[in-house]
Amino acid sequence: MNAPLAERIRPKSLNDYISQQHLVGKNGILTNHIKQGIIPSLIFWGPPGIGKTTLANIIATESKRPFYTLSAISSGVKDVREVIEKAKKSGGLFTQKNPILFIDEIHRFSKSQQDSLLGAVEKGWVTLIGATTENPSFEVIPALLSRCQVYILNSFDKDDLIALIERAMREDEFLSEKNITLKETDALLQVSGGDARKLLNIFELLVASEDTIEITNALVLEKIQKNTVRYDKTGEQHYDIISAFIKSIRGSDPNAAVYWLARMIEGGEDVKFIARRLLILASEDIGNANPTALILANNTFQAVSVIGNPESRIILSQCAVYLANSPKSNASYAAIGKAQELVRKTGDLSVPLHLRNAPTKLMKDLDYGKDYLYSHNFENNFIDQEFLPDEISNTKLYEPGNNARENNFREILKKRWKKKYNY
Repeated sequence: MNAPLAERIRPKSLNDYISQQHLVGKNGILTNHIKQGIIPSLIFWGPPGIGKTTLANIIATESKRPFYTLSAISSGVKDVREVIEKAKKSGGLFTQKNPILFIDEIHRFSKSQQDSLLGAVEKGWVTLIGATTENPSFEVIPALLSRCQVYILNSFDKDDLIALIERAMREDEFLSEKNITLKETDALLQVSGGDARKLLNIFELLVASEDTIEITNALVLEKIQKNTVRYDKTGEQHYDIISAFIKSIRGSDPNAAVYWLARMIEGGEDVKFIARRLLILASEDIGNANPTALILANNTFQAVSVIGNPESRIILSQCAVYLANSPKSNASYAAIGKAQELVRKTGDLSVPLHLRNAPTKLMKDLDYGKDYLYSHNFENNFIDQEFLPDEISNTKLYEPGNNARENNFREILKKRWKKKYNY
């Protein structure tokens, strides 16, 4: 029993694959690709331990294609070229059965390494499947990203994880011989952090030395939680600690913010990853309460991209402290959320005629733009007119936050729009 449990019960077909039904269900897009025998280059984006590698293997098996794999952590440009040469000999341009080249953690590939993949993907020597825990828009070069379809893999829910454990108890030749009772699972699921691989490793550790065992929350906490791993930038603590960092800044606690920042820095976290999260937070949680926060966060991202370690820690600390001490508002974040929900409910409402573009004579004859009032022609550069479709006229989506700057916004909106939006 040398192979770990996660490897022993790794699914071999789409029928055995748990979760991601939007991709591999009966009418899932990957299911249809496999049925049609046409596999495009893909990038799987999602948290660790949700089956990205497994899914790549299944695609290769069910589409009957040669399968090559590289790890971005240990492979260089030379390794990429060697694998591409092997792939060219086993497939190639004149067959639909292009070999699949799977690259784990593709976000860790440098630009030159990613560039070395372009020719092979363009010419059809390989079908690329990349796996990443980071947003590929940031980490994959545009030329490569444009040649791939990006699919998001969702975290396992509670039922998925319990189904994995039950499958292991039922199908694994070693565990099936044991008398295991799942009395409580909350602690087991919590400690695993939704990572299926970690869940199965923990479960195997719990039951390995016992023929009869009852899984309880107390047992899990006693045997596992005492040995919580040090910060792992590829594991669930990566997400837990960045979450604590963001929530500390949102909660205006600079002391906690720099503590969690230090945890990430000492753990070797990518400074650009931290800076990107600060950039998002500056808009989502501070917004127009202090617009300078977004400017500082953007400058921080640019600076750490140039400076690198170890000095980036100083820049990140300055930004984190500034954001923690800034007034907070999520008004703009809430507004776009309401607007998107409204669009989903109401569909593609027509643009009012007076707001439409009129580049041709026909459009002008049809009164496109006819009654539009040019704001700059009026006092204080404002004139009351309708800018929303008639069906949702007077709908208020933006509610100013309770801070000095946005309270000023509210007074301006009241003065301009009177009772139209009820500010």
